[in-house]
Amino acid sequence: MLDAFDDLPQVRNLREHTYEALGDTIVDVGCGSGRAVGELAARGVRAIGIDLDPAMIEVAIERWPIGRFHVGDATALPLDDGAVTGYRADKVLHTLAEPELAVAEARRVLARNGRAVLIGQDWDTFVIDSDDPELTRTLVHARADGMANPRVARRYRNLLLDNGFIDVTVEVHTIVWTDAGCLPVLASIAGEGSWLDGQAARARNDRLFVAVPIFLASGTRAD
Repeated sequence: MLDAFDDLPQVRNLREHTYEALGDTIVDVGCGSGRAVGELAARGVRAIGIDLDPAMIEVAIERWPIGRFHVGDATALPLDDGAVTGYRADKVLHTLAEPELAVAEARRVLARNGRAVLIGQDWDTFVIDSDDPELTRTLVHARADGMANPRVARRYRNLLLDNGFIDVTVEVHTIVWTDAGCLPVLASIAGEGSWLDGQAARARNDRLFVAVPIFLASGTRAD
């Protein structure tokens, strides 16, 4: 499912955007299968991937041997103070009970004038065309309520400000899906059943529409 999402042209362009101005030593927190680390390392950047899931780290090492990967916690990174020029956390803070601790950790590991970039969706704001809007709203909100922090993306700006970052900016990039590649994502929201069958029929008839706003916030570590 993550591979299908990451392969979308819109998502590739957004990922490239998140690499800007991160410097020459970057940590990617919640690196998953390691795509960002591999892409950055291929450009000569010293890129370090951290993920809590050992199985994901194994996949990342196999796929991207050019990168450096470690099992680690976003709230206690295995890095020295000021060790990196750039910090990137993509679709990870919503999994944390206390995302503010991860942002505080970002400030710790960043060098002076280092840049932090936070990326992710607000799980309440999936936009899905459906013949049953009420059920769709119920399913989306139920999926959101299963997350530790489903609405953390709308807090990104304040989390950065509260942890001493300056020049904080926020952007919204909306990813639009209109083909069957989105069905695994919809299955993760609704499970098997008539609602998902209806979305599959829409995909077959070229009538599927799913839009996901992705929030990107960045800031500079102040002295």
